[in-house]
Amino acid sequence: MPSTALAGIRVLDLSRILAAPLATQMLADLGAEVIKVERPGTGDDSRTYGPPFAPGTDTAAFYLSCNRNKRSVTVNHATAEGQELIRALAARSDVLVENFRTGTLAKYGLDHESLRELNPRLVYLSVTGFGQTGPYAERPGYDGIFQAMSGMMSVSGHPEEPMKVGVSMVDILTGLYASTAVLAALRHRDATGEGQFIDLSLLDCGLASLSHFAMNYLVSGGVPTRRGNGGYGGIPSQAFLCEDKPIFLVAGNDKQFAAFCAAADRTDLLQDPRFATTSARIAHREEILPVLEAILRTRTRDDWLAVLDQHDVPAGPFNEMPEVFADPQIQHRGMLVEIEDRVSGRLPLLANPIRFTATPVEGYAPPPALGEHTDEVLTGLAGLTEAQVKRLRVQGIV
Repeated sequence: MPSTALAGIRVLDLSRILAAPLATQMLADLGAEVIKVERPGTGDDSRTYGPPFAPGTDTAAFYLSCNRNKRSVTVNHATAEGQELIRALAARSDVLVENFRTGTLAKYGLDHESLRELNPRLVYLSVTGFGQTGPYAERPGYDGIFQAMSGMMSVSGHPEEPMKVGVSMVDILTGLYASTAVLAALRHRDATGEGQFIDLSLLDCGLASLSHFAMNYLVSGGVPTRRGNGGYGGIPSQAFLCEDKPIFLVAGNDKQFAAFCAAADRTDLLQDPRFATTSARIAHREEILPVLEAILRTRTRDDWLAVLDQHDVPAGPFNEMPEVFADPQIQHRGMLVEIEDRVSGRLPLLANPIRFTATPVEGYAPPPALGEHTDEVLTGLAGLTEAQVKRLRVQGIV
């Protein structure tokens, strides 16, 4: 079973795609009961974001990545009866998560102000592209747009070309901010008895994630430059091509640089005042990098990784996906799990990376089929009879 850390917490999940569903999956992994409400017939848009699809199904791997440990209920929120069902579930929930465009749910009486009258203890999280306020509040948006607008792309890529981060990084970071925000709001609710509204913007989260890049600019006024696979810390801190394959090497302080010089049999570099200290190496970046590139090209990747490990110098290979999951450290940490799925058979999943001592995440329920739990949730929580659920299904409401 998932962790029991959030046992007793019920989350009503009205979200789709990635950022908010990732947040509710995190809460589900930690033991919350998560009820995912989807449109009858179509469901979460991301169910169709394939190929690839789970074997024997029309459910995309994208959907599988952020919807495990949930139950799926189909409700048409655009109908009066559907709205009443969602209100009934919200009245019995601790948290509601949605990512509709600003103002959409207010049209149906499902906004925070309306639901707070039913359940003052409800924590209501709204994830939108630009937030609830401001000149862009009603605009739609997707991850790539926020990577561009937040400045993330301005510091990613090579000097001649801004580059999007390969994964949907703003969505993922927003999901993590969202789960943290919900936990803080629940702590406040438990102390005061009052829920609250959380306004979370993907643009805001994208900018916040720039961290020291943004701080460097704010302090100095200097616009960060794109350095490809080069870092902004100590030197070296970047990718280097070895005789055959690349590695990523970091010597973030003087002790590590001295260890690198010993591993490379180039302790003479330590006598050069341009390279003797971290600050000097940063100031003379363009002079030392060609020297390091020439050194790294003299041996194979595996030879360098072995000798650098012996000298305690941080370095790692560039792994493609097959190499990632074959890595003995990844295997030891159990980051790949396989579960039983009634349609696909054995379904591989990425594990939750949090390791608890008292409330471990010990198991995973497969992401639900569309509407798989409609009957049990609506009869168990919304107070409907089986005949009423059947009538609503015929009418296309559930």
